[in-house]
Amino acid sequence: MMKGLKKWRLFTLLTALTIFLAGCGQQEISTLLPAGEVAKDQFNLLLLSSGIMLFVILVVVIIYVIALFRFRRSKLGEDHMPEQVEGSNVLELVWTVIPILLVLLLAVPTVYYTYKLGNVTAMGAVDDDGNAENLVVDVKAKLYWWEFDYPDLGVTTAQELVVPMNEKVYFNLIAADVKHSFWIPAVGGKLDNNVENVNKFYLIFEKDSRDLEEGVFFGKCAELCGPSHALMDFKVKTLTRAEFDEWVLAMQATEGATADKASADQGEAIFAESCISCHAVSGAGDPAYLGVDHAGAVGPNLTTFGDRNRVAGFMDHDEDSLKKWIADPQKYKPGNTMPAFDHLSDAELDALAGYLMGLSVEK
Repeated sequence: MMKGLKKWRLFTLLTALTIFLAGCGQQEISTLLPAGEVAKDQFNLLLLSSGIMLFVILVVVIIYVIALFRFRRSKLGEDHMPEQVEGSNVLELVWTVIPILLVLLLAVPTVYYTYKLGNVTAMGAVDDDGNAENLVVDVKAKLYWWEFDYPDLGVTTAQELVVPMNEKVYFNLIAADVKHSFWIPAVGGKLDNNVENVNKFYLIFEKDSRDLEEGVFFGKCAELCGPSHALMDFKVKTLTRAEFDEWVLAMQATEGATADKASADQGEAIFAESCISCHAVSGAGDPAYLGVDHAGAVGPNLTTFGDRNRVAGFMDHDEDSLKKWIADPQKYKPGNTMPAFDHLSDAELDALAGYLMGLSVEK
């Protein structure tokens, strides 16, 4: 008997611990620590719905406990029959009206925020000179990486989204192969990247990512898309508007940059021989892939590779991890489309990794 009680105590303790730990998380990826207006609106809806559910649970539990103790057999005897309330107009009215009020209490703000957060009419707004008034980013999801194109700025990057703070950033979402889903947990809810159509929404980034432990927000694919779905990550850097404009100018300044097979830098020469057909080292360009049938770039743009904090989205950002990835990408991210370069010698891998780590636009 005592052993059974101890087991139940342990189970109860572990259950309570699980509930408490569910509320913990890293700020850069936690939905419970909202870092933008959209995330805050959605978090408030979460609190409201949770409060309503908790209210219903408490009412049911209280009624159950009262009935359990007040009408227990040991107190009232075997033959006691409680007062029958069948057909009571008061009770019928109570359990009809209260659920309706609770549904309305949840439905009204939900519908309001659904339309508010889905309003992208300002996405194409232009000023008197024909310049875009709002930042628009075209997001293409692929197996298993992300491409970010800034069509009005002529800038393209991959795996790392860079955005200004405290303003609406509009997104066009599409997929190149299978369905994916774009999600930055701390900043807003997910929206699907489909192959056949473009989804649109906006987010507002209110927190400086440099205040976070790793200096970035974490983004995820939230739709099961293949064997490496769990490894399909991207990062988000938030900057002030002035800093963002400087970043854009630095990216535009890379226009025309390429790798030379005849370079004295062995790493650059290897890159030009083996990698340049799939990977660009210029961040200036216009993939114009929202024509749905356009596949976009073959491989991730590497212009800012040295500025990232991960290799392949999830590995440590150092030369050792990079060399392992180059030599055998299938080992670390099964199903991706990058071929293995296991024919390269250690010296060649060292040179190539050093070249890639030197690709940077940040001062």
